[in-house]
Amino acid sequence: MKYVALIPLRGGSKSIPWKNIRDFAGQPLCAWVIKAACNCPEIQEVWVSTDSDKIKKVVNQLKLPVKVIDRSMELATDDASTESVMCSFAEDHPVFDVLITIQATSPLLTSIALSDAIAQFEQEGADSLLTATRIKRFFWNDNGQPLNYDPKKRPMRQQWGGTFMENGAFYMTRKSLLQTSKMRLGGEISIYDMSNLCGSDVEIDEPEDWVKAEKYLTKK
Repeated sequence: MKYVALIPLRGGSKSIPWKNIRDFAGQPLCAWVIKAACNCPEIQEVWVSTDSDKIKKVVNQLKLPVKVIDRSMELATDDASTESVMCSFAEDHPVFDVLITIQATSPLLTSIALSDAIAQFEQEGADSLLTATRIKRFFWNDNGQPLNYDPKKRPMRQQWGGTFMENGAFYMTRKSLLQTSKMRLGGEISIYDMSNLCGSDVEIDEPEDWVKAEKYLTKK
């Protein structure tokens, strides 16, 4: 199958201005995931979708085998979904079997993790895949109702499998599923467990996340 990676890099970011190209541990934030995708042997093409000439210039200066495409203003608003960007890409670049959508906010991603996830995707015959970390915490809603365990049969932590938390590092979607459902996840869904990877639960959305992620990467 032909695997193609898509990395959406929007210019606007309210929480952290120019987040996607801001220096992170000596490189633009986006460089970390772009390198991971380019170094994954199973991924045949790497594309960046952006609405910003500034971002386009930074990506081109990386001198990596990545192609940059312009994103329309309609797909670059705060209300535009990632799925809309994925579907637009599929319409304009139809020659692929599986689309791997990678978030620049997960700079700890490695090419090894991508390869492992692809192998799992194929082995399980999945239609889509998400990345997650396993956490052993008990969750409740605002109405005082448990979400992931039975208080009457409270499990011992060491004997409990826990709950998967989606970490947003990347998603895999078969082209046929994307075109019919307009969704990144559906059909037979596989979960790639990133729990054992250093900092796999870090996703940079707020300024405090930035400091935490840099510490993880420096330690790594």
